[in-house]
This record gives sequence, structure tokens and C-alpha cells, in this order.
Amino acid sequence: MTGGGTTPAPSTGTDPGTPETPGPGTGTTGSGPKAAPGGGIDLSIWQLQEPVGSPGSPTTVAASRLQGGYQDSYFHTDSDGALTFWSPEQGVTTPNSKYPRSELRETAEWPLGGTHRMSATLRVLSVPSSVCVGQIHLGSGGSSTKPLLELYYQSDGDIVLGTENSPAGGQTRHTVGHVPLGGEWSYTIGVSGGDTIDLTVDGSTTHYPIADSFKQYRQYFKAGAYNQSASGSSTNGARVAFYALSVSHG
Repeated sequence: MTGGGTTPAPSTGTDPGTPETPGPGTGTTGSGPKAAPGGGIDLSIWQLQEPVGSPGSPTTVAASRLQGGYQDSYFHTDSDGALTFWSPEQGVTTPNSKYPRSELRETAEWPLGGTHRMSATLRVLSVPSSVCVGQIHLGSGGSSTKPLLELYYQSDGDIVLGTENSPAGGQTRHTVGHVPLGGEWSYTIGVSGGDTIDLTVDGSTTHYPIADSFKQYRQYFKAGAYNQSASGSSTNGARVAFYALSVSHG
């Protein structure tokens, strides 16, 4: 994707994460992430993927380490209690993406049947062009490494939902809201009935059909700062602060 304030290019996909690998030595244990204003964030259901490590094999941090208080420059609790993700444009990427990320990945996978929700309250503090702040991603069931959907915040303040056309790729993009940079907003992304995407942004709800070709796959949620731009800069990047993050399955 190029240019600020433009519609994000279709994702090149992400992988479902790899077993935990040793970090670069910047993580710390101690008091750990504090309860965010308005409620605590349960880190027991997530693993963290960071924009460091070996080429094509970013560092991942297991849920047990997150619960034990892991923090570093890419993932930490800010002074206001927000769980903050930092993803510079220069960073290690997964094999199926050219963009770096500091992002949580749900450790469990689930079928499309039923009702599944991820809700968040957040602020985007910096963004070069666009940042993905929430995903439903394809897991086991086939060979695709694509998402079912990605929720983007763009540098012009637009919030855009990208729904994947098929497991083979290609996105349809829908502008679903607008919030100034640094403004607080909320979203809920989910699926219901095995065939419908449900999206709520600041109280406004829209629905989108799910193609039959996705139904063979299990799914998982992702949330954080998946920066949609890459360069040689270690100071230009996407910073996203989460004040609440929760997941439900039924």
C-alpha cells in the first residue's frame, strides 16, 4: 500500500503463528500489563507476534509469558494503563506478508458455526499510511494463509473493513467510520450463523455475507498493530493503544 489516507491494498496474508521462540532480550518480567481503564485484558488466550527475530520467522511470545508480565518496546502498558503495540516500518515479517506487526493471535481456533465476537476500545496514536487493528484469520482446514476479514485504520481517519473475496485472496473494502488520529473508538467484529460477518463501529452495525468457500476453515482472532507500510525506518510506524479487549464464543 502506498500513500497516506488511501484505501489499503489487499493483504498478502498472514500465517497462523509459530511456536514460541526466544526473544531478543528486550522483554522484561515484573508488574506486567496492568488492568486497562474500564476493565482488565485477559492475556491467557493469546500469543504475541513481534516485528523482530529471524527473517521470515518473527519472535512469538506464549500466553504463559504474557501472563507472567512480558513487556518490551513493541508491547507494553502505557502510563494511562493502555496495552500499547508498536510496529515500526522496519521489521521482521511472516513468510506470507511484506509488512511488520506487533499483534496478538488467539491460541484457539473455532468453526464458523455459532456466534463469535471480539470487542475492543482503542486509540491509534500514529500511523504512516494504514494499520490493521483487528482480524478474523483462516486457520486449519486448507492451504490458504489469508484472513476472512481485516479492520483498518487509515492515516486520514477513515476506518475500513476489508472482507476477503475467497480463500484464494482479493479484498472488497467498505468504509465503516471515521475517527481523528488519537481519538478513542470501539469495535466489535464477529460472525454468526456460519454465514454472516457482523461489524459494529461506535454503535453502528453492518453485516456482510461469508462465501461458502470459507466454511471448511477454522478461524481465529487477531488484534494489535499490523502496520500496512514497510520501509527502512525504525522510527516511523504504527502505534495502537488498547483500553479494552475481549473475546467470546457461543
